[in-house]
Amino acid sequence: MTRQPISAVVTTLDNAGTLQACLASLAFCDEIVVLDSGSSDDTASIAQHFGVRWQVQAFQGYGPQKQAAVNLAQHDWVLLLDADEQLTALGRERIERELVAPRAVGYRLPRQEWLFWRWVHPWSRANWHLRLFRRSLGGLNDVPVHAAPEVRGRVIDLPAPFRHFGEADIAMRAEKVNRYSSGMVAHKRSRPVRLLGLRMLIQPSLAFFKLYVLKRYFLNGWAGFIAARLQAHYTFLKYSKVYEAQRRDQ
Repeated sequence: MTRQPISAVVTTLDNAGTLQACLASLAFCDEIVVLDSGSSDDTASIAQHFGVRWQVQAFQGYGPQKQAAVNLAQHDWVLLLDADEQLTALGRERIERELVAPRAVGYRLPRQEWLFWRWVHPWSRANWHLRLFRRSLGGLNDVPVHAAPEVRGRVIDLPAPFRHFGEADIAMRAEKVNRYSSGMVAHKRSRPVRLLGLRMLIQPSLAFFKLYVLKRYFLNGWAGFIAARLQAHYTFLKYSKVYEAQRRDQ
């Protein structure tokens, strides 16, 4: 039986180091759309080698940029990956099988994380992300930094894993934590945050507990401990920067 046609959608900026693996994993799709923000490395030549539909647009923000890429797709079913992500062979098999007779309009897929020098332990709990969906029934939300698709209709979990080649070292993760927490300030200021001081005191420890214990990152040795500590630090920076912004407004 024939499955529904799929448009793979990727946004890029200087991703020569990971883009080849990403696009190779998407070769089964009926088209691949790549929207670039003005790369200065070999990103363009790598993309052209795979015969993608290539467009360049100045960066408009995480959500708007991804939405612009989704809008370029020719097919209704969209598989959205970042340039540092790669669909596994098992993921491809399960997506192709599912889209013969789709049971939903959107699917959350499990993401396997690279932690500094190792892949996350298979018994650690994965984060599930909505990445396969019908674009006619939704699009990217307006959350800064962590913009994600939202659809109108049934969404289910599909055990079709994809891999995330995250930051290569602790310094890069720490820099990302600082940058992303700053990006959340405007969003948090636009929506009043209750009990901000209490959140600064409690939420970082809860973030560490959730990742290290509940998601079983303790199985990943020191890599898991460091990742959980950095997640706690991100949570602290996010609320403390909002607090600082509010004090300045006063």
